[in-house]
Amino acid sequence: MAQLSNRLQRLAPSATLVMSQKSSEMKAQGIDVINLSVGEPDFNTPEPIKEAAKKAIDENFSKYSPVPGYMDLREAVAEKLKRENGLDYSPSEILVSNGAKQSVCNTIMALVNPGEEVIIPAPYWVSYPQMVKLAGGEPVIVPTGFTQNFKMTAEQLEQAITPQTRMLILCSPSNPTGSVYNKEELRALAEVIKRHDDLFVLADEIYEHINYVGRHESIAQFEGMKERTIIVNGVSKAYAMTGWRIGYIAAPEWIVKGCNKLQGQYTSGPCSVSQRAALFAYEGDQSAVEEMRQAFERRRDLIVGLTKEIDGLEVNVPDGAFYLFPKCSSFYGKSDGNRQIANSSDLAMYLLEVGHVATVGGDAFGDPECFRMSYATSDDNIREAMRRIKECLARLK
Repeated sequence: MAQLSNRLQRLAPSATLVMSQKSSEMKAQGIDVINLSVGEPDFNTPEPIKEAAKKAIDENFSKYSPVPGYMDLREAVAEKLKRENGLDYSPSEILVSNGAKQSVCNTIMALVNPGEEVIIPAPYWVSYPQMVKLAGGEPVIVPTGFTQNFKMTAEQLEQAITPQTRMLILCSPSNPTGSVYNKEELRALAEVIKRHDDLFVLADEIYEHINYVGRHESIAQFEGMKERTIIVNGVSKAYAMTGWRIGYIAAPEWIVKGCNKLQGQYTSGPCSVSQRAALFAYEGDQSAVEEMRQAFERRRDLIVGLTKEIDGLEVNVPDGAFYLFPKCSSFYGKSDGNRQIANSSDLAMYLLEVGHVATVGGDAFGDPECFRMSYATSDDNIREAMRRIKECLARLK
């Protein structure tokens, strides 16, 4: 009988995309659904960036681009890392890819051998463990939980390391929790990493600019860590450019060369026009980035306040990104008379089908006690969504 490869049998579909698709299907049927499931800024790409892309089309940037990205874009990324992060990288230590998602996958595929372990603090972005499985590696999940603000400690990291450990994946600011590791927390993790040979950290910093507690801190800043760190970043979140598909890694040159070899075989270089837009994003006026950050901070305060008014939900105050990850386990075992809520996936489906608000159950993120809401939407949508959620949850007895 015909069947898909064993590689794909191990892979789970993205829960985020599943909920977003179901919400779109309901909207197509005329149902008024508010979508808080997808991690995407609701802002349009700033006009000057769009103009730069139009100019690139007029200037016939329509040929294949170099596999690692245009040299001037890699130079701009290196300059950004110097200017904003105090990190020294050369263009040969930068690889531009078709979105930060490809950058993450490139890195894992280039460094992780079958059977090797990758430590992933939970809650985690849904794709990390699946990408590790795709590479034949073994995800090692380290639960962090609500009480420690969803951040892994140095002690937890040390306990999780074995002779098979190859990599730690660290996302700060975090998807799905919005937690941000401060400088001292990162320093403590770095000290553990440096005690173990051939252990690398993939630092996913895609939410860098959506930060409510001051300057972004990178684990690559500490002595001895630049050669152990693969920074992943891109333009999608900070510049509202999700659909342009431009991400990058900054890493030791031998790793960049490996990822370049891999990328050369299965996608080649990223979109030429998108790269010209990204170049302008990095070199142009940055005021739009701050305006969007301020809007997200205002929405953060709004959704946190409204969530705290709902009996049965516990909420921490996220320091970055645009997600809230409330604890909802008090509703497990309850029913509205028609539906029984057994877990966070049930709760998310209940909120979608009864309350017409799309969220994502925490099971998919490795924390079954919580669920994720994205507040990358208008203030009015947030208010109405939280009204519906409050009404829905009040029916559960």
